[in-house]
This record gives sequence, structure tokens and C-alpha cells, in this order.
Amino acid sequence: MAATAAGVFRRTPLERSDQRVAWERADQAFFAAGACHILAWVCRATYPARPIGLVGLRFAGQRQVLHVYATWDSWAFDHAGWNPEADLLAANRKFEQRPLDRIMIADDLAMFCREHCSRMPHQYWSDPLPRARDYVNRHSPPWE
Repeated sequence: MAATAAGVFRRTPLERSDQRVAWERADQAFFAAGACHILAWVCRATYPARPIGLVGLRFAGQRQVLHVYATWDSWAFDHAGWNPEADLLAANRKFEQRPLDRIMIADDLAMFCREHCSRMPHQYWSDPLPRARDYVNRHSPPWE
């Protein structure tokens, strides 16, 4: 699957206000907008022997992260599966039509969620961790 901007799947006002409605979106939409951070952390946990990094994208000069993904070497994993990170960045920059900053995330999930107003797994309509593990496992990593 080709790199696709996360913003293509931005949640509607109803999806933002109703967790059940957000949960019922297709996996790609769910993990592109609203649970990208959960997917990134699950990806890293799935491959503990690999140096999987976590990256956040934000509008230049802003503090709030708008998309989180996992990295390995020159590859990135997000809602579109594994793609060259350069392709993922280009897709997001083209869609947003404004400069984006790429920041490395060193926090644990709980700290990230506190600092960026993101949900922890127990705050979703249902547990997103099994869904994220299944999604990661559907995408072959580039080292295989």
C-alpha cells in the first residue's frame, strides 16, 4: 500500500465526539487518525530485537503532534504499512500544504499521551491493542 497522508483520514466532528463511531471506522482510517500513536508503540513492541524509533509530525513551529509513526532504518510504518520514510513525509507535506517538523519521540506511551492530549489504550471505546497487533502483523516488515 502506498504512503498516504494521515490527514486524508482525519476524523469528523461526530467521530471526535463519539468513541464508538470512531472505533467502527476501517482499520486504516482508525490508525491514521485517532490511534496512530497506539499503532506506532505496538509496532515497536512487536519487534523488540530491532531498533524501532518513534517519530511525530507536527506543523512547523507548533507543539502538538498530528501524526505518529514507527521507523526502522530508512523505512516508516503507519496506517499505510511499511513505506520509505521519504515517501511518507512527502505524502503528508503535499496533503497538508504547509511545512511539517519531524521530531523523535523518546517518551513512553503514558508520558506521550499526557503531553500531547492523546488517549491511552484504556480510554478507547474498546481495547485498541489487539487490533493494532493484528494490523502490524498483516504488514511484512522490510527486513523479511
